[in-house]
Amino acid sequence: MNDLRSRELQGKTAVVTGSSSGIGRAIALELGRAGAAVLIHARKSAAAAESVAAEIRRALAEAHVLLVDLADPANHERLVEQAWQWRGGVDIWVNNAGADVLTGAAASWPFDRKLEELWRVDVAATMRLSRLIGPRMKARGSGVILNMGWDGADRGMAGDSGELFAAVKGAVMAFSRSLARSLAPQVRVNCVAPGWIKTAWGERASETWQARAQRESLLRRWGLPEDVAHVARFLVSPAAGFVTGQVIHINGGFSEGLAAHGEQ
Repeated sequence: MNDLRSRELQGKTAVVTGSSSGIGRAIALELGRAGAAVLIHARKSAAAAESVAAEIRRALAEAHVLLVDLADPANHERLVEQAWQWRGGVDIWVNNAGADVLTGAAASWPFDRKLEELWRVDVAATMRLSRLIGPRMKARGSGVILNMGWDGADRGMAGDSGELFAAVKGAVMAFSRSLARSLAPQVRVNCVAPGWIKTAWGERASETWQARAQRESLLRRWGLPEDVAHVARFLVSPAAGFVTGQVIHINGGFSEGLAAHGEQ
């Protein structure tokens, strides 16, 4: 791409939490391709985060890595302060970080422990980081915040995972709409609500889940992290300058199918 839009974020500074893998990684890379200097955040995956930073630098954009555990509220102010000091301000803040309770040892945790972890990282950290960075942006006169919801939060899904993520991501979506009112008109706030996106869990999902993900999309395929990243790039760009307070579903055109039956 050689048109001006291919570097529409040139000169902007972006922070993407949870960007060492999955959707966050795809968003960070996409913003880097658009010309933004990107701060890569991870909890402890230093090598993976540095790999993302290196790829952004190959796209001729600046990149920086910070390792911070967002489950600890004491770290939130430090992340915002260090991000702000990196280049003297932040133009774009993407709250993508979320607790993984679907893979690894966490998959066998009891419901209450999963809920506690999701609430600390997905909800409380998103809210506190937004409320820390938002007033700074507002005082400076401009900024964009993008949060991460889930398309199933609007309709519900049976089973433990459905109950957990509907509650947690539903909270993020509702908060985003209210935050947009609090920070207007200087700061735009939106939320993306992905559907079936093939991240780490999707790669390992059973044939039943593989078939369901395709059946419940009008496009008959899994979404990819890049599908979310392309929408994120638009929402944080000047092209979306009249878009705020919105929850944008990225789900291939959800089709009812067997969605109501869910899983445990």
